[in-house]
Amino acid sequence: MGSELEESIAEMVRELKARELKQDELLKLTRELVRECANAIKAIHAREMKIAKAHVAKADELVAKVKAIEKNFEHISSQSLQEYVEIKVLDALVSGGKLPTYKKLEVPFEVYLTGLCDVIGELRREMLEALKEGKKKEAKKFFEQMNDIYESMLPLRFSNSLLPNFRRKQDVARGQVEHARSELLR
Repeated sequence: MGSELEESIAEMVRELKARELKQDELLKLTRELVRECANAIKAIHAREMKIAKAHVAKADELVAKVKAIEKNFEHISSQSLQEYVEIKVLDALVSGGKLPTYKKLEVPFEVYLTGLCDVIGELRREMLEALKEGKKKEAKKFFEQMNDIYESMLPLRFSNSLLPNFRRKQDVARGQVEHARSELLR
């Protein structure tokens, strides 16, 4: 029994060491991805679109690397992919483009939905900035985008076991929309 067990344990150790290396690489990539997304969002809000596009392009590269090694580590990559959804949607909407679907972004729909909830806050920020600059029509456009996203997700009433973290984010998004509505009417 001893040598068989020792061989079996040694095999497990090799497998776990390989997984650990993969996990370490994935953690590094996801941190870089989150940083690129944050920098892209900051640049979009500052209307530095050329800089934003460079960060989005770098995020696209990092997502490809994450997807190449994330198998069995989706719990690690999901947060960074959510940030990626947020920046891709924000970039598309601020640039006057079409909202990308989860299939187009090639991300799990659970990640996509939580990213959509988060982008509502970024659109509210855009709306407030437009109001501050006296651009009521532009502010209304951002409000309509955030409201449309929120309303499109209303049929999603599933338990946390099916859509982890979604209900809480959906509630936060509702609050963002309600506050934005009152801010727009001032």
